[in-house]
Amino acid sequence: MKRRIFIGDIQGCREELEALLEKVGFDPAGDELHPVGDWVNRGPDSLGTLRLLKGLGALGVLGNHDIHALAALQGRGRNHPKDTLDELLQDEEGPELVRWLALRPFVRTWDDLVCVHAAIHPTWTDPQAALTNKNPWAPDADVQFATRARYCDPNGELPAKDWPEPTAPFQPWDVFWRQRPDETRTVVFGHWARRGLVEEERTRGLDTGCVWGKQLTAWIAEEDRFVGVPARRAYSAFN
Repeated sequence: MKRRIFIGDIQGCREELEALLEKVGFDPAGDELHPVGDWVNRGPDSLGTLRLLKGLGALGVLGNHDIHALAALQGRGRNHPKDTLDELLQDEEGPELVRWLALRPFVRTWDDLVCVHAAIHPTWTDPQAALTNKNPWAPDADVQFATRARYCDPNGELPAKDWPEPTAPFQPWDVFWRQRPDETRTVVFGHWARRGLVEEERTRGLDTGCVWGKQLTAWIAEEDRFVGVPARRAYSAFN
């Protein structure tokens, strides 16, 4: 049986990715590999990570750090002091790998699952339709929500900041997903290292902060099973 293996925010932590793939027994001939976004940046080896994932035929979705890498390749976007994209962008193979990464969508859907990097807007009746054909090289407001949101109100309005935890009417975005009366699918997402592993009704959150020195986590959908490996070390200060 083909397994769908979802992996939380890798962020260039290639060695941990290799260890996790070995631990889950990933078989590229029979399994699907779905990073949930933030494949690159802040970790030590974004170049090696993309080489590995491309070679394995990884599918998955884009995250905010991936969009940042696309902007950096174009010579625009904010250059954050914690960025670790130089090797990727300066390597002869790097631009080709970034353009390959850009072919990933912002959402993937199945009859039983939805995969997105950060969040699904409360007013989107069809996340697939809302995010299809969006341009990762020029992200709009919908893309920004899907790749960055954590808290929102019932109308999808965002708080001024995510931390300290905002007060009412703002709640974690997935609260509104679980309140949908006709929605039966489980959402798989990342982006929220402070929250960590999430295992709630129809919600699986996989950002367990590998780049911050915590853990890299996979979720095997067909087995409803989490598998994790510890980070080798903290590669970036937590923010």
